Amino acid sequence: MANSPVLDSASLEKGAIVQTHSPTSSTHLQAPFDRAAERRLIHKLDLRILPVLWILYLVNFIDRANIGNAKIQGMEKELTLTGQRFNISVWVFNLGYLVAGVPLTIAFRKYGPKSLCVMMFCWGITVIGCGLVKRWEQLVICRLLEGMAEAAYISGAAYLIGAYYTKSEYLTRFVFFSTAGIIAGAVNGFLSTLIAKMDGTAGYKAWRWIFIIEGLCTLCVSVGSWWFMMPFPEHCTFLAPEEKELLLARVKADGGHIADEDITFKQVLHHLSDWKIWAAVAMNMGVTENANSIANFQPTILKGLGYTAIQAQVHTIPVYIVGAVFSVIFAYMSEYLRHRYAFYMLGWAVLCSGLIVEIVYPKSAGVRYMGMFFMASGAYLAMPVSIVWVSINAGKGYKRAIAIGAIINFGTAGAFVSSNVFLKREEPKFHTGFSTGLGLACMGAFAATVTFFGCMWENKRRDEKRALLPEILEDDTNEGMSDEHPDFRFVL
Repeated sequence: MANSPVLDSASLEKGAIVQTHSPTSSTHLQAPFDRAAERRLIHKLDLRILPVLWILYLVNFIDRANIGNAKIQGMEKELTLTGQRFNISVWVFNLGYLVAGVPLTIAFRKYGPKSLCVMMFCWGITVIGCGLVKRWEQLVICRLLEGMAEAAYISGAAYLIGAYYTKSEYLTRFVFFSTAGIIAGAVNGFLSTLIAKMDGTAGYKAWRWIFIIEGLCTLCVSVGSWWFMMPFPEHCTFLAPEEKELLLARVKADGGHIADEDITFKQVLHHLSDWKIWAAVAMNMGVTENANSIANFQPTILKGLGYTAIQAQVHTIPVYIVGAVFSVIFAYMSEYLRHRYAFYMLGWAVLCSGLIVEIVYPKSAGVRYMGMFFMASGAYLAMPVSIVWVSINAGKGYKRAIAIGAIINFGTAGAFVSSNVFLKREEPKFHTGFSTGLGLACMGAFAATVTFFGCMWENKRRDEKRALLPEILEDDTNEGMSDEHPDFRFVL
């Protein structure tokens, strides 16, 4: 007879599988583990895994957002980006995300983390291509290819982080990783300001040098990162044998099944039929639309309010820094209180406050600048919460990879929307853009509420079923069922 597991509120909030052993586990370690050994292990993981992923995401975000800075440095005039042409060059990037995201995330899970370095090298080439184009149609093609090449990076990194850390450690690490994207917004403005001084060098305008220099940096980083990218936990070599045993035992006790697995198209469709994934897509879409609005249109808005091109780029920096600090602080609070829904809603409330300011005070530069701080802080908290919340509720293995890929890449439909509702004729008020952002944010809040009560109901149903059928714990056929295991409890 197996040890009788104990159901308590803490374990439910962690979304843990109630049983603390794995019948097929290759390790002899069982929870509870030595806390001192765990702290040493976590510290080593933090130093070996997060820095590489953080740097790559910094480069990733700079590459995707540099088009906004290039626009105000002369690209719009030279490529004749009249009407909706600039918006098309923005949304076609998100189309690439939408098309390639899930397939490339599955490829990442199959071929391993080093595949991210290959993808990065490919998108670096497309960024350089953006700086060499002669017509706006060529820019559109380069942006589409860039979006396809970048599509699996965030979802792959999110999966890799979740593979090494437990549910109660995942969010803070992912938010730290996400700060690279936030800081990149600040760095991008500063970097673009410096590169703009190369205007006319070798016969190229400043906007071309923005793409070329940043694309070359991407190629260098992608090559260098190959030797530092960590494999999946079961293949890691940087840990001592006893540390690796502890790592694998922790992941198994947390509800993971690490063993290599195959995937079929039928299984992909089965995983995608989970309603929680599509609720998370709506959650993520609601905040991604607004986050992309900040990244792509903030320089244009500031310039339209009377700032010079250089001043507009410099003024974006504090917005991103405040957003990064806000997201990190409240991510720690979310893990400390073991709650996800409440902190998604906090981010939503702050985001909506900023959107309302932008709509109500369209002519006040100072007030609208303040609104951007609220938008960035709210969006950059709610976005990682939506990803982590549902990914840990998907268990591990291909199900988690597919869930993360769907959330991030189908969620970019929000970015697709943002690039089409910020109409040039409304510049710099952009009433349609901000009103649409507010509507999508409310849609995300509704989806989060549905997820919260749906998971609460499912936890209660499983508790009742388990009380009637305690022998189900002895059934080895449930091993590896991930979130479908009858003893799995969802994070709230």
